Amino acid sequence: MSDSVNLVIGICGGTGSGKTTVAKSILDKVSAKDVVFIQQDSYYRNLKDLPRDYRQLANFDHPDALDNDLLVHHIRKLKAGEAVELPIYDFRTHTRLHDTLKIEPQPIVIVEGILIFADPRLLEQLDIKVFVDTPDDIRFIRRLRRDIDERGRTIESVIEQYLATVRPMHMQFVESSKRYADVIIPEGGHNLVSIDLISGKIREKLADTLTTVGGQA
Repeated sequence: MSDSVNLVIGICGGTGSGKTTVAKSILDKVSAKDVVFIQQDSYYRNLKDLPRDYRQLANFDHPDALDNDLLVHHIRKLKAGEAVELPIYDFRTHTRLHDTLKIEPQPIVIVEGILIFADPRLLEQLDIKVFVDTPDDIRFIRRLRRDIDERGRTIESVIEQYLATVRPMHMQFVESSKRYADVIIPEGGHNLVSIDLISGKIREKLADTLTTVGGQA
């Protein structure tokens, strides 16, 4: 285990853009044991105190839907060399499970989410900011499939939510945050050149860390 985190990479982009695919492609190309992967989706606020019908009406694409206080706190703890208890979110009930996932600090942290560039406190924690830029129609099709297959949604509810909140929130918070990116990856996880460049930077950082640790031993 590393004493502290040396590099925090943020991967942002709209729903269905391919952020997770990019993150997993990067993990496949580097030493995954040296990387912590955190998804902002895990930090949605617990709606257990709301009636189930009202939970469905929540705007999950607004920054206020996320507990960024906890996410920032966890990133800071990992950077300080401390373990964190990652929340586990149930998207079918919009509640957090009682169980958590213990995450140990590693030299590299990858944080992925649609709204990680919309919070100045999160931006401050990110050393490399990556934006995955994918056409709207492709993103919608991917979201439609995911929500039906993985979250038990109906086609009608997905379309209604997309028009009511997903698209307007994307334009207001996600698309506008692209200006903060250091790297923009078109076509999601299919842009192998961009993924190779980022993976190379991570490997370089890991090599520097090992050299430093070896020199101090």
